[in-house]
Amino acid sequence: MTETITRVGVVGCGVMGASIAEICARAGLDVRVAVRSAGSQDAGLARVTKSLDRSVRKQHASEAQRDDILARIVFTTELADLADRELVIEAAVEHSDVKTEIFTNLDKVVQAPDAIFASNTSSIPITRLGCITTRPGRVLGIHFFNPATRMPLVELVETLVADQEAVTRAEHFLSTVLGKQVVRTRDRAGFVVNALLIPYVLSAIRMFESGFASATDIDRAMKLGCAHPMGPLELADLIGLDIILDVAEALHAEFREPHYCPPPLLVRMVDSGLLGYKTGRGFHDHTS
Repeated sequence: MTETITRVGVVGCGVMGASIAEICARAGLDVRVAVRSAGSQDAGLARVTKSLDRSVRKQHASEAQRDDILARIVFTTELADLADRELVIEAAVEHSDVKTEIFTNLDKVVQAPDAIFASNTSSIPITRLGCITTRPGRVLGIHFFNPATRMPLVELVETLVADQEAVTRAEHFLSTVLGKQVVRTRDRAGFVVNALLIPYVLSAIRMFESGFASATDIDRAMKLGCAHPMGPLELADLIGLDIILDVAEALHAEFREPHYCPPPLLVRMVDSGLLGYKTGRGFHDHTS
């Protein structure tokens, strides 16, 4: 029988880190979140609290349940406080050098030899992160989708040297404890979803950039013509144009295929701070 994971560490508490910490706490787990600063801790706690307060307002949880979930999440600014964790999920910014530093330090501080290290990266090859540790077979990709509290899918990424016991244990945890639908994939930039999604979004950006159709009409066409719940430019705004750019650049660096190359308009919008929902403006105006 696969041993159940009960102590989870999360590194980073941005949108994804906060969401991952919340779903783990909702599952009754002991969750410890490592952040860079006291300011990041306050922001992370505010994100989790806001999400849980929304559940209370919608009567999906009681105030007592909210308080119990929050009590299971402990924040720390010291990575060493994750020493006793059985699973550590890295959810830092999508920059290779930041993630490399985190995995180098986790390898030094996490004590259990059978602990699993995982990255929530959407594009960086897991092998690149595992090879800098002394236990590359126990480094996996566990890619949640935003928001992790509602999206049912998780991509479980295994490398060429993955320890199959670690893969089986992680899949059991994700499907049985967290109740997610798991898709297993080999290690390549973009995995399954982003390798297919990003060229689609970039094609929509190129169409808009060329003046062929408006952003509204492109989105409306894909929603009404293909029964998509959201158009490609709306989706780009929701994900964040900076994230779209980071993933596209990672895919293009690995495969050198033209359909992964970021359009100039996307680069200019990111440089201008027009990132979508999180800044109030992207391909659409979200200020209202």
